[in-house]
Amino acid sequence: MSNQPPEGNENLLNFIATTVETMRDQMATKEDLARMATKEDLGALSGQVNSLRDQVDYIGGQLETMRDQMATKSDIARLEDRIEVETTAVRGDIEQVHLRLDSIERAISSRLDHVEAEMSRLRSVVYLLVKDRPDMLRLLGQTPPTGT
Repeated sequence: MSNQPPEGNENLLNFIATTVETMRDQMATKEDLARMATKEDLGALSGQVNSLRDQVDYIGGQLETMRDQMATKSDIARLEDRIEVETTAVRGDIEQVHLRLDSIERAISSRLDHVEAEMSRLRSVVYLLVKDRPDMLRLLGQTPPTGT
């Protein structure tokens, strides 16, 4: 198509009509291209929206799971009370064990003192018995005194 108008009215009208038709076709083609691009863009955008929706659903599920796992203030208060009761019970058990160990220690200490006193008495008796026979001290694992 040439951009130069032909001479004459009929030709001029044909030229104008052809130019208008050509421009309308070009505009329609551009609109179609714009619509197609928009449809493609909408398709891509729809995919992105679906992907974002999936991510939002996943995050929502994670938040719900976290909410289920989180303790409330009353849960924490009950736990603190339970810990306090258990701690008191453990302290009581430890105190009982401590008292029992103290009584065992006193009993053993008393028995050891008694055994030591008896051993001392036995030594005295043995020394008196072996006084005339110092060689008998060897039986006790002692070296007899020399000299006298």
